[in-house]
Amino acid sequence: MKREERLNHILDLLASRRQIDVDEIVQQLSTSPATARRDLDSLAAASLLTRTHGGAVSNSVAYDLPSRYQREEHDEEKVQVAKAAAALVEKDMVIGLSGGTTTKAIATELGLRQELVGEPGRVTLTVVTNAVNIASLLAVRPNIRVMVTGGVLNDRSYELVGPMAQASLAKITLDLSFVGANGLDAQTGPMVGDEMEAAVNEQLIRQSERSFVVVDSSKIGQRSFVILDREHLTGIITDTKVTDAQRAALATGGMPVYS
Repeated sequence: MKREERLNHILDLLASRRQIDVDEIVQQLSTSPATARRDLDSLAAASLLTRTHGGAVSNSVAYDLPSRYQREEHDEEKVQVAKAAAALVEKDMVIGLSGGTTTKAIATELGLRQELVGEPGRVTLTVVTNAVNIASLLAVRPNIRVMVTGGVLNDRSYELVGPMAQASLAKITLDLSFVGANGLDAQTGPMVGDEMEAAVNEQLIRQSERSFVVVDSSKIGQRSFVILDREHLTGIITDTKVTDAQRAALATGGMPVYS
């Protein structure tokens, strides 16, 4: 395994575990303890982690996120959605990600895709987001340029919202956007719980050549507070537990399902 690949794998392990020791690296990457220690030292020198006795801890996020962002129900389904969404992303695209646990899973999947890594120093993907936790997750990826909107931080979702967020998005164009939702109904459409988050999500959709609402299938049939405008929406990405009846109803409602 090449050095760059080893370093990426170590960062992936830290992103999921928040700490790692040399023995784990040796076991996971089939490398020597000396090489593992050198790799950790290199990442520490780049301020991508903090060395500890026998290992390292993550310092890519300077705060602890609420438990709902660390352990979430329907994790397996969210991973399915994330893989399906990430498969649509190609090199040199500009993509938008709203906040949410499913879009966070997409960000994680994008960081793992080796085919999006080009030669050292070359940016191969631009991600535009209003979610500070997603921005922090991708900040350690040298091939990904991250643009964060302005706005006021919603402390419940870690999303930047308000006129400044919408104004910054209005100045750019996106190839793809992925927005989360709290509920999805075939007749009503996608719904979220906050009107200011809804406004930013709609702006992401309007600025995109193609746009998708990303939800695990447990959200289908659920309702929430604010209805998202679906006029410019390309479709829905969900997991394989979506039923044929749900798929047909959503397609009839102008929201074809991708899974």
